Amino acid sequence: MKIYTKTGDNGTTGLLYGGRVGKDSPQIELNGAVDEAQACLGVARAHASTEIALICRDIELDLWILMAEVATQPEKRDHLKPGTTLVSASMVTHLEELIDEISTRFAPPKEFVVPGEEVTAAFLDVARTVVRRAERQSIAFVRDAPDSLVQIYLNRLSDLLWTLARWSEGTSLAARGAHRAE
Repeated sequence: MKIYTKTGDNGTTGLLYGGRVGKDSPQIELNGAVDEAQACLGVARAHASTEIALICRDIELDLWILMAEVATQPEKRDHLKPGTTLVSASMVTHLEELIDEISTRFAPPKEFVVPGEEVTAAFLDVARTVVRRAERQSIAFVRDAPDSLVQIYLNRLSDLLWTLARWSEGTSLAARGAHRAE
């Protein structure tokens, strides 16, 4: 099987469960931003501690579910399955639970954060900004799918990425401080 199909040479792309749309359509733009966020998470994961890496991998897998939902025409949404091809309420709840649990592990910053204190945190902050762009782009998508949780998931995901970045910074700074004390 070849990696290229040539079916997109006319500026369109195929959707899950059939149909084609322009590669510049709002839903494909949204999926492009989510794909970019997923790649950014992969870079963060490659530099992260084991626990953050596992969280990032789970999120990357969740983003496939989100992209499947976005790549489905509104009239075919009845084909979607929660947690498999449709963002579910439990996926959003899981992000909220992670935010709450990880937030107990560090003192929140008292002022605006300047990204770049530590490599993993910097990559997580890049991923967060891409997720925020995807969230903005999701507004047009959810107008046609008002029952969708895509925008809410992306909102919580950006909050989780901010939380993970701050935790990673705190862990790294504490480790550097302990090392200097030795």
